[in-house]
Amino acid sequence: MLFDFDGPLCDVFGGLPAPQVSAELTRQATAHDPSLRAKLIETDDPMEVMRLTYESNPELGLQIERALTAAEVEAVAVAGSPTSGAVAALDAAQAAGRRIAVVSNNSAECVRSFLERHSLSSHVREVVGRTANRPDLMKPHPHSLLRAAELLEVGPSECVLIGDSITDIQAAHLAGGIAIGYANKPHKRDAFAEAGAEAITEHMEAIAEAMR
Repeated sequence: MLFDFDGPLCDVFGGLPAPQVSAELTRQATAHDPSLRAKLIETDDPMEVMRLTYESNPELGLQIERALTAAEVEAVAVAGSPTSGAVAALDAAQAAGRRIAVVSNNSAECVRSFLERHSLSSHVREVVGRTANRPDLMKPHPHSLLRAAELLEVGPSECVLIGDSITDIQAAHLAGGIAIGYANKPHKRDAFAEAGAEAITEHMEAIAEAMR
């Protein structure tokens, strides 16, 4: 079983708002390259700030990615408890003998920090975060899922990914696996259905119930 991180397991920027992080990353990027300002001020998504910076200036992009990783680690320290039902889902998957990995566009550092903080590290066999200096390999690219399957020693077609974004659904299908859409916002259910998610749930607890 593969779990996306931000959403199914944790509200990464729940305590340190994403727009605040985005603004700081934009400030740092434009201090080095003022020409980026017009592009970066149009988004309040830290990941998009990083991606757009890489697109224009790869060397600066790496600096911004490092700053984003530090911000993510800071953010998960104040993110609060795991997503409702997430621990139950991890418990049930572990009890059912499933091999578990977290696959995320967030940094592996912040994922591991959060898991350790909430005594969940023993539930997760592998963590595959974004590949440094390679924003092109973030989901919807299937790289993280294929790498997780390799580390878990299973075929990609044997994996199911639980994710809360269209890019998760796309990545699961590109990897040859199954996608469960976690519709934590009302509009997502229709979007996941249109994207071909094999199952959709509004509650992580339902994942646990399905495996008990």
